[in-house]
Amino acid sequence: MNVKLTKAKHLLLACLLTLVPVLANANTLERVRASNTFTLGYLPDFSPFSVQAGDKASGYAIDLCLKIADKVKTELGLPGMQIHYLPVMITDEMSAVSSGKIDILCTPTPPTLTGRKAVSYSVPIYTAGLSAVVRPDASEELRNVLNGKVARTGPTWRATVNHGLTNQTYATITGGITEAWIRQQMRLLGVVATLVTVENTDAGLKMVAEGKADAFFAERMMLKNLISTHYSAGNLILLEPIFEYAPTALAVDRDDENFRLLVDTALSEMYRSGEIEQAYDKYLGGADRTAKKLFKIYAIP
Repeated sequence: MNVKLTKAKHLLLACLLTLVPVLANANTLERVRASNTFTLGYLPDFSPFSVQAGDKASGYAIDLCLKIADKVKTELGLPGMQIHYLPVMITDEMSAVSSGKIDILCTPTPPTLTGRKAVSYSVPIYTAGLSAVVRPDASEELRNVLNGKVARTGPTWRATVNHGLTNQTYATITGGITEAWIRQQMRLLGVVATLVTVENTDAGLKMVAEGKADAFFAERMMLKNLISTHYSAGNLILLEPIFEYAPTALAVDRDDENFRLLVDTALSEMYRSGEIEQAYDKYLGGADRTAKKLFKIYAIP
């Protein structure tokens, strides 16, 4: 009897092991139907877009993903579908999508050609703006240049900018378009300075606060949120200029157009119904006139 039971267990295990690669290779909706679970991947320290909250997550992008989950539930006829929240690291977020470990990355990511080799992207969900943070005792020359208070015409502009930016230490998050943009600007202007990279926004702000960097460049909304919640008033200054804009989106399986269509449909419906604007009000301090214009552009008819 025990021998028969052992053989039955081995047979069941063999069947399950055979099923694993099938599910991994299945498209997103097939995988969700088979498991009755929709897995949301997210960066756990990306406030106000995605933040870990116990065994769940919250934030602007998380709310959007939950609306997409409702669409999946309706499309597949799975009223009891479970939502699974899986935190990922910035170093493996794209592989988590491409391998099927997560069904969608619920942290805004700038679509890049390099990224498109591994994943596909939804319609934009947020337009990121690159800004800089300095200490109150930052040099006047540095603050003037970063605030755009130098002549932008004539032969002296390049020299003036170079003088204000040279011999400084700048920090930014490792990889991505921000680091690439800063390095490009340093090459174009011939700036002799040090650029250090950090793992996340909090680490960059700490470098500036502790005097280990003169300025930290990152996404403006994240900077504003962290400064207001983690630092005393006046300890760090978020400069007004936005140096670069970049639309960001949700990453999905590169070879699954049906799921991408479902995601884009859900997001476009949110744009047209005003639900995106409600999410902006809740997490991002409200949508300005420019953002509202972009809502109409990003929504697919």
